[in-house]
Amino acid sequence: MILLGRIFLLLTLLLGAACAQQSVPFTAPQDRPETGREAAWPKNHVLALAYHDVQDVDPDNTFLSVRTLNLLDQLAWLRENGYQAVSIDQILEARQGGAVLPEKAILLSFDDGFSSFRERVLPVLKAYQWPAVLAPVGAWMDTPADQKVDFGGLPVPRERFATRAQIREIADSGLVEIGAHTDNLHFGTLANAQGNKLPAAANRLYDPVTGKYETSDAYKARLNTDIQRISQKIREVTGRSPRVWVWPYGAANGMALEVMDKNGYQMALTLEGGLATVENLRDTGRYLIGEDPSTQSFAAAISGMQDMPAMRVAHVDLDYVYDSDPVQMEVNLGLLIQRIADLRINTVFLQAYADPEGDGTVKELYFPNRHLPMRADLFNRASWQLRTRAGVEIYAWMPVMSFDLDPALPRVTAIAAAGAHDATVDPVQYQRLSPFDPIVRKQIGEIYEDLAGHASFSGLLFHDDALLSDFEDAGNAARQAYADAGLSLDLTALRADPEQMAAWTRFKSQYLIDFTLELADKVKAIRGPQVKTARNIFAMPILEPESEAWFAQNMHDFLNNYDWTAIMAMPLMEGVSKADSDAWLSRLVRQVKQYPDAMDKTLFELQARDWRVGQEGPIDSELLVRWMHRLQWEGVRHFGYYPDDFHTDNPRLELVRPALSNAWSTQR
Repeated sequence: MILLGRIFLLLTLLLGAACAQQSVPFTAPQDRPETGREAAWPKNHVLALAYHDVQDVDPDNTFLSVRTLNLLDQLAWLRENGYQAVSIDQILEARQGGAVLPEKAILLSFDDGFSSFRERVLPVLKAYQWPAVLAPVGAWMDTPADQKVDFGGLPVPRERFATRAQIREIADSGLVEIGAHTDNLHFGTLANAQGNKLPAAANRLYDPVTGKYETSDAYKARLNTDIQRISQKIREVTGRSPRVWVWPYGAANGMALEVMDKNGYQMALTLEGGLATVENLRDTGRYLIGEDPSTQSFAAAISGMQDMPAMRVAHVDLDYVYDSDPVQMEVNLGLLIQRIADLRINTVFLQAYADPEGDGTVKELYFPNRHLPMRADLFNRASWQLRTRAGVEIYAWMPVMSFDLDPALPRVTAIAAAGAHDATVDPVQYQRLSPFDPIVRKQIGEIYEDLAGHASFSGLLFHDDALLSDFEDAGNAARQAYADAGLSLDLTALRADPEQMAAWTRFKSQYLIDFTLELADKVKAIRGPQVKTARNIFAMPILEPESEAWFAQNMHDFLNNYDWTAIMAMPLMEGVSKADSDAWLSRLVRQVKQYPDAMDKTLFELQARDWRVGQEGPIDSELLVRWMHRLQWEGVRHFGYYPDDFHTDNPRLELVRPALSNAWSTQR
């Protein structure tokens, strides 16, 4: 009886605890979002696969080798499951409005020019009558028979790579397009002062003797020489000019694309994931086949190619890494990298500017540039180390307007509520440069160009300083822009007229979007079209759309113009109590769901710190985890937090990791 009593008491306690927890809201099957596996194959999209070497036994991952039997099984699985290999001719025809690509179109590509292609791949292609792309490296193809191939610093037997005669035979099959994988730029080269080696074809060189970086003109000249050499070699071998460029290591560069266009290339292949579209052949992503996957693993990956991975983000201040002592700064960077690796997330929003005072006015940057002091040449180093050692994608977090440039440049000014002629800088808001001034726009654009020229990253995060209140901007350049748009120069009268006020609000919202997209285009022209965009938006314009007038931010506009909308889902910052914070987050999610497909393009950023006066300090990690669970229960897949403090383990790794990481959470 005593034992039964204890069991009953234990069950009672467990049931009571379960009832005390919040239950997961029920979603009817018909209301649940469609998974990528269930979605129809989009028109004129192609799944590009990136293979390398093929070996009968003991595949070597140094060469990303696949076992011959596994390759045969993979191609058979593709055919039996309705996939159809397409040629470059078919892709180009579809782009020009001709025959539509078949559903489940795949592009088979093989990099580096291994001799195994002729021996083990070509016979299968002939049996299937499937086309493919083979992209050799010119210098490896032309290595003399009595020498070893310099495979990125590793000496490799010459017979591992195809000769000119073998590539000519492959091209003569009529099934294989010979692409270009550079002539001799398939290696890593010194690209920053700290000694990191980045892909030579996609990055400017760093000279440790002079302490200077390669100029953009010198980089383009170097690429042009290489492109012309490999193009000529392929013409000599095949009798045709190459049309497909294959980036070494999948790393792209926008300036090089400009050079490729001039040399007749019509398609560039990276190693970005997902389906590619004929509408953007200069940024054709491919799925990398590495580590000799089994047929089961291969099938799972291909079947889920349209699934969107859940974005999980830590928003990081490089100010926490910086130290005047370079040795200590390296120690700090190592701590950050280990922290991010331990979190098991996939994305970091990484600060590229310095704001040690926390006032939002940017006086220094973490990369070489033309207009502000460089606190340390740190961003490229941190970005590359995080990408290669922690396996995360990096978004460069940048201000839009709050740069402390020449005092003579106009700042955003606000009219007083009582009149339109006493415009002053609002001391409460960010101290921002006026985006309506052409010199301001030019200099900020040059800062973004310098970022792109000196660092490797996957995306841009535009800071929340891109806002204009319902009393801003009242400067001369801004007023002229309003007048050109048919708005009143008298801002007090404008604010008193509901129709003019609405038009003014919409004009400013779109103006800021146009400005950020202009900055993004400058970055893409240098780094490449694969760079993604994200922009912070305050919660209020979502919860109360009429408050667009207070921010010049509009959720619908953000969704239509950026790859990601990063919502500042920070209840305490919005004056919401901890007790009401869960309900507030649920309301925010419900509002976002009102916009079609918004949940697939929206990231919710929680706060890991309380910035309220008198209560400043870290948020309790258990509360942050509770918020993460609340978001997940409401159907949110993409979320993160700011800031991460790796020095003090805030938020606490042992608590936040299971709720945040896809590798730990069961709620995906």
